[in-house]
Amino acid sequence: MPFPLRSFFAVAAISLSTLLGGCATISDSPVQQLELHAVLDHREIGGVGCILSNDTGRWYVVAPGRVTVTRSAQPLSVSCKKEGGAVAAEVVQARLDTSNLIGNVVISAGLGYFVDRHSGAGYGYPAVLTVLMQAGQKEQEAQAAAGNAMAARMF
Repeated sequence: MPFPLRSFFAVAAISLSTLLGGCATISDSPVQQLELHAVLDHREIGGVGCILSNDTGRWYVVAPGRVTVTRSAQPLSVSCKKEGGAVAAEVVQARLDTSNLIGNVVISAGLGYFVDRHSGAGYGYPAVLTVLMQAGQKEQEAQAAAGNAMAARMF
């Protein structure tokens, strides 16, 4: 291989690695581990089945518990249900990882940001998620009946 062609490939390889050095798609894992907790009436409850989903997939976990999800720039939907009727539905917005953003701006002049935005690798969700459960229809009716019975008593 002639010398100018070899040096061209060397310069091209160094330039490419420099440009993508701040890119989370290359440097970070595409998955993230989350911890999920469920709260009902100001107390944590267990045995709650939850489905988490975004545009890259769907995952199941029993709260309290840990689950590994694929990162995305899109929000994460959390839907939970406990036997007996308590339910929860929440949406968690993805957050841009600022350390990767700074690396993208400094090293790649912003090119890596567009790659990370497309792949979702530059984004993440809070490491600990807490969903607030709501009493189901049956539980609300039972609480209302208990409250009415107590109010009707004479002492």
